[in-house]
Amino acid sequence: MRVAVAGAGSVGTAIAKELSANGHDVVLFEKDPEVVARLRPHLPVRWVTADACEVSSLDAAGLAEVDVVVAATGDDEDNLVVSLLAKQEFAVPRVVARVNHPANQWMFTEAWGVDVSVSTPQLITALVEEAVSVGSLVRLLQFQGGEAHLVEVTLAEDSPAAGRSIADLGIPRDATVVAVVREERVVVPRGDTTLSAGDEVLLLVTGSAEPEIQRLLVGAQAPGPAHPAAP
Repeated sequence: MRVAVAGAGSVGTAIAKELSANGHDVVLFEKDPEVVARLRPHLPVRWVTADACEVSSLDAAGLAEVDVVVAATGDDEDNLVVSLLAKQEFAVPRVVARVNHPANQWMFTEAWGVDVSVSTPQLITALVEEAVSVGSLVRLLQFQGGEAHLVEVTLAEDSPAAGRSIADLGIPRDATVVAVVREERVVVPRGDTTLSAGDEVLLLVTGSAEPEIQRLLVGAQAPGPAHPAAP
């Protein structure tokens, strides 16, 4: 897979290093020549000393050929510009953008070319809630400008889904069970997979299906989804 990463700060370099180690073809944009000179010997990726907010720089680096763009700079405005250019000018299939300030989360939508936005404070909050919440719906990640979410439910003993197969639950069309984690083992979900108390069920939920998923897996009287409050 070909991946372009904008920004050689701590986040961008960590992403580039990990992707490169996993065998992906990575190009890393950084406009500061001193940073490039300092880091290039330690990070064996293709470096481009240029501003990723400029169309000419992206074009010269062959952005039209990449599969994923990661806008990982420390500036939200720059990340939005990179995302928009990647999607509109170069039709990059997948654009992932870092949100530095949670108050700006609302802007990171498909209107700006963002397929997946990642806010570190919100992600940490979600992971904390996921670790301690049993019988609650927890949002982990947001996709497609807020229209789709990856959610997790750890089934409580009194969950209405416990002891029932996925097919019998009547999952709405706007939701899909993508994985079940049971006793530290991932179970690939099938229609005849029977859920048990203690299972961690991960679903991709779109549209207005979230309340119905909560009713099916948590119960009608359960509290609302646990997720970071909107700014």
